[in-house]
Amino acid sequence: MPLALIFVPLLAAAVAWVIPSDRHRPLLLPAVAVVHLALTLFALAGMEKVAYGVWLQLDPLGGVTLGIVSTLFLICALYAPGYLEVRIDRPNRIVCAGMLVFLSMTSLLILSQHLGLMWVAMEATTLATAPLIYFNRTAHSLEATWKYLMIGSVGIAVALLGSLFLAYSAYLGVGESSLLFPTLLENAANFSRPWLRAGFVLLLVGYGTKMGLAPMHTWKPDAYGEAPGLVGALLAGGLTNCAFLALLRVYRIVDAGGEGVFARELLILFGLTSMAVAAVFVIRQRDLKRMLAYSSVEHMGILVIGTGIGGAGLYGAILHSLNNGLTKGVLFLAAANIHRAYKSKHLDEVSGAIARLPISGSLFLAGFFAVTGSPPFGPFVSEFTILNAAFSLGHWKVATAFLVLLGIIFIGMGGTVLAAVQGTPSDEAKATPFRDTLRTTGPIVLSMALVLLLGLWIPAPLRSLLERAAASFGGHP
Repeated sequence: MPLALIFVPLLAAAVAWVIPSDRHRPLLLPAVAVVHLALTLFALAGMEKVAYGVWLQLDPLGGVTLGIVSTLFLICALYAPGYLEVRIDRPNRIVCAGMLVFLSMTSLLILSQHLGLMWVAMEATTLATAPLIYFNRTAHSLEATWKYLMIGSVGIAVALLGSLFLAYSAYLGVGESSLLFPTLLENAANFSRPWLRAGFVLLLVGYGTKMGLAPMHTWKPDAYGEAPGLVGALLAGGLTNCAFLALLRVYRIVDAGGEGVFARELLILFGLTSMAVAAVFVIRQRDLKRMLAYSSVEHMGILVIGTGIGGAGLYGAILHSLNNGLTKGVLFLAAANIHRAYKSKHLDEVSGAIARLPISGSLFLAGFFAVTGSPPFGPFVSEFTILNAAFSLGHWKVATAFLVLLGIIFIGMGGTVLAAVQGTPSDEAKATPFRDTLRTTGPIVLSMALVLLLGLWIPAPLRSLLERAAASFGGHP
């Protein structure tokens, strides 16, 4: 089962590369996505048996992340054929193959129980997605691609150095340097504390760069702003959650080594910094996709704040990774439709989106309310869980700052979103041929329905999985 999750999309990527027709190639994406989701559900149903030696195994946290990535990929894959048909001016071989390699490498990362293998999978995911950012082949997209590669490469190099520090900490403590997570956890209490601390700092910076935590977030506005909407959705809801998974696994080892307080304080600091940076840059933001990039910076901050608070906050953070991933699917795909209709993503040209695209414009507005933590959507539940945990555990200053920053971001994003969806579209926008269709709006409706469902009711199997994931890190509902 683990190998099928990895090799089915990888083999499909090879098939996509050799298919000669740009028209038929995108149809492979939803087919593979359905198979991968089915394999994921089978794996979740028999999680204890999903293992391949000691290097690959599906644990509860990996199960949550695998479910997020597989579901989000299916939504993007269903959207892709309709979108790529509209973008017939661009060859889609690299996009289709790259998306499938992304699915394969994220699956490998999620299943990895070895610190080094996880690092390799993270780097492979970066390399698979970089060409997708250059899809539009403009000067700005080229700049965004290079920035993504350069900053990501620095981040992954720092993560490698942190992994070496962690291994050396183990060597000094127990005389061996196995990088298997079960072994590291078992022996963590004996690790060298100074090297363990240094290793965590480097790994936080390295994987925090992949998440887009401030101040390592500078690749996000350009990459999200220039990538196609479906690529932005996979980056914001898939890649960042995989980086969060990697960071959580490292945090678990540091906590077991007796440095949990140190790690949690750093996580809260980086989380509040990320939210503050997002609050500054979403105000009067006139580019819709760059606004979503700063929203992603905010939500990565929320994830690490929940982790740093611990207890129910950790449960809320894991739940929020699911809610945020699905909500980003709504926003990026709806923004992609608006971009196509207006041939722009700037407020100078975009207004009256609900009048021009009734379904996409309405979904974009609903996605805004969801992502800013408004009831009755899923992010409200997870953010409220984190906030309640902060007050319950005595983190009054953190909770107050959290609330204030959420309010600022709501106001800042609201100004941009309302300016885009309200009003009257220009004559130029009315003249463009793009219209809402089932193929380009159906997947967004599906994602929005899941976000709403998670705000009203969490199915018992999912709740159990979330509780087990949180419990494995010392958290609880």
